[in-house]
Amino acid sequence: MKIHEYQAKEILRRYGVPTPRGKVTNDAAEARAITEELGGRSVVKAQIHAGGRGKGGGVKLAGSGEEAEKLAGEILGMQLVTPQTGPEGQEVRKVLVEEAVDIDRELYLAVTLDREHEKPVIMASLAGGMDIEEVAAETPEAIIRQHFDPHLGLLPFQGRAVTAGLGLTGKTARQAQKLLAGLARTFIETDASLAEINPLLITGDGDVLALDAKMNFDSNALFRQKDIVEMRDLAEENPLEVQAGEHGLNYIKLDGNIACMVNGAGLAMATMDIIKLYGGEPANFLDVGGSASQEAVKAAFQILVSDPSVEAVLINIFGGIARTDRIAAGVVGAIEELGGVELPVVVRLEGTNVERGREILEEADFDFLVAHHMADAADKVVAAAAGKGGA
Repeated sequence: MKIHEYQAKEILRRYGVPTPRGKVTNDAAEARAITEELGGRSVVKAQIHAGGRGKGGGVKLAGSGEEAEKLAGEILGMQLVTPQTGPEGQEVRKVLVEEAVDIDRELYLAVTLDREHEKPVIMASLAGGMDIEEVAAETPEAIIRQHFDPHLGLLPFQGRAVTAGLGLTGKTARQAQKLLAGLARTFIETDASLAEINPLLITGDGDVLALDAKMNFDSNALFRQKDIVEMRDLAEENPLEVQAGEHGLNYIKLDGNIACMVNGAGLAMATMDIIKLYGGEPANFLDVGGSASQEAVKAAFQILVSDPSVEAVLINIFGGIARTDRIAAGVVGAIEELGGVELPVVVRLEGTNVERGREILEEADFDFLVAHHMADAADKVVAAAAGKGGA
């Protein structure tokens, strides 16, 4: 789960991480009042769940309250396109209006999980404001890494090692060490998967501030993070993914035109791979799970065909725990409720109750394209999507 910058900063402040003063608003006139309250100069920042906002025109410096109102009016409602939103962009519904601070240096700082070492890791770099992926690709030696035990937290000597690697001294180093400890605690205690400050600002007076903040959370741990769940902004999420989540389905929207319904994450990945191998592009990842009900399968199919980019559907089921007859009945029921579909639907069933599952498909009024193995299914669905075959 993702949250907005202003929400991440609210959490960080609880753990002693200093941030610039500011307020969030969805009203341009209020942006003027906030700027005047902050002393007459501010930074107006679009609030969307994507990075690279400045490159897309979503971060502007205002030299007066009047200018802040004008800039907020331009940013609010805009379809902000960044490298992380894709070409369709994301509508801006809120802006964060913050005090303009004196910038001497910008650093990069984050905590995430290193799965190889099975520990959280602090990552720091002198290249603040840049994408860490770009830094890792071009100058990997410039990234400082410090693993720490999640039960012990970041120990003082580890914090000193990071600040020394960044070349910080005196008051600045002490403030940065305290900030590091707070960021590590934030990561552990909120069940975050990422806590990033980019850039970490060093002011002309040597003070340390989190100029920007990004946090992602482990969705499996949200049951014990009630206050964070309340920060969820459904307007920032793909509506099909939200709808799938309501039915307990694991769905991720992709850029292709072949929809996939599969049971099991491993089989779902293999299905997408074989579609690519045969020259197609998957439109989604969808794992209906091992014990999906007929109603969940029906909802899954309706979600797939509601995607306007989909030109063919592949249902690839291996029934171990899942019963193939239940899957087949769910799909047939979904098509009947929709009054039929015009898309070609390729089905490959194997496993528990497979003979009954195939009978249900044969008895249906809809003409399914039945495949006998994965390669056959991939071949048929790619051809169908290309208009060379179909129902």
